[in-house]
Amino acid sequence: MRTVTLEVSSREKINQRFLRAFEGEPQGTFISFESPELLFKVISGKRWDLLKVMTGAGPMTIREAARRLERDVKAVHGDVHALLKSGIMQKNDTGQIVFPYDTVHVDFMLKAA
Repeated sequence: MRTVTLEVSSREKINQRFLRAFEGEPQGTFISFESPELLFKVISGKRWDLLKVMTGAGPMTIREAARRLERDVKAVHGDVHALLKSGIMQKNDTGQIVFPYDTVHVDFMLKAA
């Protein structure tokens, strides 16, 4: 099972994980954001729904994703391209969209101001 962790993380924490991986220690798969605001900007509610539909589903067309979401193809197309641009989603050799994970873990902490 392939799991990705979406996290809010400092550059220092990312660098530490990189060094541990360089030393051979498995780290898992992470997609890191600089702030909670950026995470929520990139993964809005509709994009989160798209990721839920894509998780574990394998490659599909944008039209198929829109059908599963019961949304307009043009709107889903915009969300797909935002997720492709951010590196969260990928395209395969045939042009289908892919979110290559079976599970998603979201990890961040909100602290009192």
